[in-house]
Amino acid sequence: MLERISVDPKICHGQACIKGTRIPVHQILHMLANGDTVEELLQDYPSLKREDIFACIEYAAELTEEQVIPDEVVA
Repeated sequence: MLERISVDPKICHGQACIKGTRIPVHQILHMLANGDTVEELLQDYPSLKREDIFACIEYAAELTEEQVIPDEVVA
């Protein structure tokens, strides 16, 4: 995944992008969530590879594994 996703403060305001492009990871994920298929994305973005799309999904999965410990609620 790391060879396909980059975070650079000088590109797209530091948003995670597919390396070598200005295509943000969130854009690909939103399109998939809205029903676009991998094949449609590959047609719409000829510079993308199938592995780039799966790297976006893997990136999002990694983010959801972060453990968040909420502050204790003081009664």
